[in-house]
Amino acid sequence: MSSTPTGTPQTRTAENVRPLALLGGIPAFAEPLHVGRPNIGSRQRLHERLDEIIDRRWLTNDGPLVQEFEQRLSDWIGVRHAIAMCNGTIGLEIMIRAAGLQGEVIVPSFTFVATVHALMWQEIQPVFCDIDPVTHSLDPERIEELITPKTTGILAVHTWGRPAEVERLQAIADRHGLTLLFDAAHAIGCSRGGRMVGGFGAAECFSFHATKVLNCFEGGAVTTDDDRLAERIRFMRNFGFAGKDRVEYLGSNGKMNEMSAAMGLTSMDSLTEFIATNRRHWELYRDRLEALPGLSVFEHDSNEHHNYHYVVVEVDAQQAGLSRDEIVRMLEVENVLARRYFYPGSHRMQPYRSLQPQAYRVLPHTEALCQSVLTLPTGTAVTTEAIERICERIGTALQEADAVRARLVESAADRTV
Repeated sequence: MSSTPTGTPQTRTAENVRPLALLGGIPAFAEPLHVGRPNIGSRQRLHERLDEIIDRRWLTNDGPLVQEFEQRLSDWIGVRHAIAMCNGTIGLEIMIRAAGLQGEVIVPSFTFVATVHALMWQEIQPVFCDIDPVTHSLDPERIEELITPKTTGILAVHTWGRPAEVERLQAIADRHGLTLLFDAAHAIGCSRGGRMVGGFGAAECFSFHATKVLNCFEGGAVTTDDDRLAERIRFMRNFGFAGKDRVEYLGSNGKMNEMSAAMGLTSMDSLTEFIATNRRHWELYRDRLEALPGLSVFEHDSNEHHNYHYVVVEVDAQQAGLSRDEIVRMLEVENVLARRYFYPGSHRMQPYRSLQPQAYRVLPHTEALCQSVLTLPTGTAVTTEAIERICERIGTALQEADAVRARLVESAADRTV
């Protein structure tokens, strides 16, 4: 996922958007419109915090803004401990290490590859489990058949911020003496049963990358109610130091710096606004796209808290007349850079493709979603006018499916000449 400079791309005038750019028209947007453009919040408050940091000359090493960020985060989520990290991937690695996982760990392939890398980096064997085609998260029905004497844990993902089936996963973990951890990279501000994500399992790890609804430029956090686990995590993120000259654990450098904490606090100040904007955008996309054949927008439980950070669309190629990839390629010509998350699936990336070449055979739902899901631009850098234009372009493409497909075939042929 990429971060781009702020600013809203300028849309073309209505009379210039027909026909599709692929068919000789003018692109709907003058500049590329990315998925995951950063939310900024109050620049004035951010600059004030940055000035405070410079005046104090305390730039890192558990500074006052990191401490404030951790306290606000733990209070909001409702957990005893929030340990800020330099990024979510390091947070996952330290959380996994501190929890004592080894051997084999059950994990979805339908996730950003960092989830799986965090295991493999520590020579833990990821065991890929299929997902539920409705929730897009680990299917509890498939887990127990994968448990072996080497299995030590389950690393589940709250995909798109929709919480995994935590109760069933916890019951399986308890029954088999496994540790349950969560990659909560998408799920800040989301809840299940009225309980905020962050307090499930032994621990959970958030990402506060620039593309996330709450961002720290780069950052992350591990949250837990386990006092001893939290203590180990704090030691491990600071080289294992338990005192000025005393090292008690094998550690790394996972500390968040003060500038990242300043951005995190500024994001938290505006988080309600960010989420409200995301929800309005998600509802507009849903209303426009679900009127089109073969398209469905991933739903969320309206009774729960949700951040609406991802606009996820499943494409039924037979009904729509175009495949997911054809729609993505058409949008690229319009300067809309939709993403094929999590294509092609972690199991088809290296080193897993070589280590487990037959994994796809037990991942039918993962395989299907990797071929049908796309995500669309949202967030505070995107306007409702832009969303209307994107949906209009998709609708036009479906109406002119034969011409779109023919032009894409021609374009592919041109590139091979």
